[in-house]
Formats: sequence, C-alpha cells, structure tokens
Amino acid sequence: MLLNAKQISRLKAALFVLALLPFLRLAAFVALDKLGANPIEFITRNTGDWTLYFLCITLGVTPLRKLLQWPWLIRMRRMFGLYVFFYASLHFLTFIWFDHFFDWQEMWKDVLKRPFITVGFTCFVLLTPLAITSTNGMIKRLGGKRWQWLHRLVYVIAPLAILHYTWMKAGKHDFAQPFLFGLVVAALLLLRLWWRWSGRAAAAVAHPGV
Repeated sequence: MLLNAKQISRLKAALFVLALLPFLRLAAFVALDKLGANPIEFITRNTGDWTLYFLCITLGVTPLRKLLQWPWLIRMRRMFGLYVFFYASLHFLTFIWFDHFFDWQEMWKDVLKRPFITVGFTCFVLLTPLAITSTNGMIKRLGGKRWQWLHRLVYVIAPLAILHYTWMKAGKHDFAQPFLFGLVVAALLLLRLWWRWSGRAAAAVAHPGV
C-alpha cells in the first residue's frame, strides 16, 4: 500500500489523536472521580500498561514495514516512541507525586530498596536521552551512526520494562499479562536478530573472502 504525502500526514494526525485517547480517558476518570477504591494504583497501572503498549507498537513498526512493504510506516515510529516517553513520564510522575509527594530522599530510598522500582527507574532514565535526541536537529548534531547506536538502547529498555512489569505483578501471582508482553517483545527482538544474521550471511555468500 502506497500513500502520498497528504495521506501520510492525515494518517499521522489521526494516529496522534488515537494515541492520546488513553490519557484523555484517564483525565476524564480523574475529573469524574471514577478511579475506584485505590486511585493511585489505578493511575499507576494504567500509565504503566500504556507505556508497554506503545513500546511494543514502536518496536513493531520496522517489522511491519518490512513484512507489509509499507515504507511510509517508518514515518510513524518517532511519534510512537515519544508516546512511550509520554506515558512513562506520567507513570513516573505518579510515583514521585502521589506515592512520595516529591520527597526525593524517600523516593531514592524506595528506588534502592525495591528491585522492581529500581528496574523501572532505570528504564525511565534510559528513555530520557532517546526522547531528548528524537528531533532532526539532534540527529544532525550526533551524526547518523552515533544516533543509531544511542537509540539501540530501546533493545535494553524493552526487556527491563518487561522485568519491571513481571516483578510488579509477582506480588499478586498474576503473570498472564507479563508473559504475553514478554512474548511480543521477544518475538519482535528475535525477528530483528534473524534479519540481521540472514543479511550478514547473504552478504558473506555474495562477497566471499571480503
């Protein structure tokens, strides 16, 4: 499926609005006092879940582009990546605001004491430079190769995010969702490894001895 520039812009705008809907729904729930008996847990789980959803969507852009032969799809990846950071920021803000009321000392103690929070905090720290360097200007400043190497941190962030989610769910012995997320992330990462390995193998056959 080929799209022209106008169609791509319209689709991107539509996807932008759709990606914002979970936040608008959450804001409406807050305004209407529909967060249930434990509002902090509701917000924490909701923002965390949507961070993982958009992380999987972002990782899925390149495989879908290759499998479906939709080159324009790559134009959506940066937007989805920024939505990962947006929902992760809301998730982190919930932690420092509602859980700790901006008591940085207590927050830091919690980060060091509880492994699943340590991993989650690490994910947010690693996501931050990816968001900061997502502009065209930063790509030019860093150079294409350095920018690509930096943004490969997403391959570290994704497994850590699954680990964070799994440990968080471990308290209730609820592993169904973490397992599903883990399968999706593993499949997307293994597909990339397979393509890289097969590409190198094909190059070695085409140019033996090089």
